[in-house]
Amino acid sequence: MKNEFEGRLAVITGASSGIGLALCSALLQRGARVLTLSRSPGGLPALRESHGERLVCLSGDVTNSADLHALGRRAAQLGPVSYLVPNAGIAELADGLDLGAFDRQWAVNGAGALGTLAALRDELAKPASVVFIGSFLTRSSFPGLAAYIASKAALAAQARTLAAEFAALDVRINLVSPGPTATAIWGSLGLSDAQLEEVAAGVTRRLLPGHFLDAAAVANVILFQLSQGARGVYGQDWVVDNGYTLT
Repeated sequence: MKNEFEGRLAVITGASSGIGLALCSALLQRGARVLTLSRSPGGLPALRESHGERLVCLSGDVTNSADLHALGRRAAQLGPVSYLVPNAGIAELADGLDLGAFDRQWAVNGAGALGTLAALRDELAKPASVVFIGSFLTRSSFPGLAAYIASKAALAAQARTLAAEFAALDVRINLVSPGPTATAIWGSLGLSDAQLEEVAAGVTRRLLPGHFLDAAAVANVILFQLSQGARGVYGQDWVVDNGYTLT
């Protein structure tokens, strides 16, 4: 029986590390073709060596409309696009009333994700599946990350309505909201090593298995959400957080 991903095109932004890279690897292993847009190459060259021309990598930023248009043009050459994951995201510690911090994070986490869908909407297959990346923190709180959480919550709200709008086009839209995951985003918060260790210890105490998620665990949930196995799921937000929000 043919693997449903085999030969189909997936587009992933922010695929050079973490969850994006893990998802890219998982799709390639299942025979998909993958088109990525990332600001840096990260781990993508190694995947390119292993999978050859099935991986096409563009350098660019989801906040740059010209880069998104270039992504759309390349997808038109390779398409149609069966799977889309606007994964690019940033996090920044800031005062909760720092509107500049919200603008910066919304530009990537929200507008960048929605702009990616807008750039590719005419290239989507029928059927197609889109998975936005939310955050477990929209169900919790974390001092210093109010702007980040707000950007993800606003994206989730828009994704639910988009799910209803795109259903008529045979396109499913959902979210996967990762919990504490061992990725580079933690190192981008500007905390010292000692502060990071203290935060990690506090977070770990709330995780039912007693450890952070690995990127592959989150990628596997996204993979299922993309698949026909989840064909009855529309506008849902699946939280993958090792039990953080239960405690």
